[in-house]
Amino acid sequence: MKNTFLYAATAGLILAAALTSCASAPKEKPTIPFEFIDANKNHHSANLDDTVSKHSYKNECFVREGEKLFYRGDDRYTSRLGVDISHHDGPVDWKKMKAWGIEFVILRTGYRGYQTGYLIQDKMFEQNIKEAIEAGLDIGVYFFSQAITEEEAEEEAQMVLRLIEPYKEHITLPVVFDPESILKDNARTDGVPGEVFTATTLVFCEAVKKAGYKPMVYANMIWEAFFFDMKKLEAYDFWYADYEKYPQTPYNFTLWQYTDTAESVDGIRLDKKITKPVDLNILIVKVEENE
Repeated sequence: MKNTFLYAATAGLILAAALTSCASAPKEKPTIPFEFIDANKNHHSANLDDTVSKHSYKNECFVREGEKLFYRGDDRYTSRLGVDISHHDGPVDWKKMKAWGIEFVILRTGYRGYQTGYLIQDKMFEQNIKEAIEAGLDIGVYFFSQAITEEEAEEEAQMVLRLIEPYKEHITLPVVFDPESILKDNARTDGVPGEVFTATTLVFCEAVKKAGYKPMVYANMIWEAFFFDMKKLEAYDFWYADYEKYPQTPYNFTLWQYTDTAESVDGIRLDKKITKPVDLNILIVKVEENE
């Protein structure tokens, strides 16, 4: 009889502890199973955070005319066509590019060496931004990050802010944090966990926001699925890179880098030694209700 009582009492304590543990344990985020194709045509499966805000763009509204892309037929949005440019693209005839149909440019300010960790200004940045302003293009900027600590992300943000300060009135589009993986070489970011990349992104974006600019995050589906905590970053706009016919991400984005192989853009590859195609982007702009 005594042993039965002890067993019952012990069982009761275990059950109570289990119930308390269940009550205090954080609830798991609801997820959605998801499959996608990366830029190298590899297939991936992931569970995405279903609590993160999602876009409502319609695939049938993405209309291609040659290499140009427009968003049409949805009264909620309009679109603009743009490029992103670094010194790898060589000198640019900005007026020819604008006449071809380019309305905005996202310029690289600089980058961090993926092995040395040194901060380096893009050698064409000053020339590019002055000539883009003269051509009347809207301008945003980005920084190619290899930050592995929050301190390094702050360093990168301060470098960008210093470089764009003389042109502040002309920076009408976002200041973008662009963390990327180095696939064909060893890099200082190899093995860095996703929570670190999320933390460095937050630091950079908050520094940019504090300085009076609009922050933005560059990401492809790999980063959204496997690196970033998208819930922590959903307050920021995203520049989404995806070279499939339609954007695969369910998450919000306002800028889509839809190709990295455009050949027909006028004003590019003026240096005949440069054969690199150019990236093209579509900016999706919400139509205000009072317009």
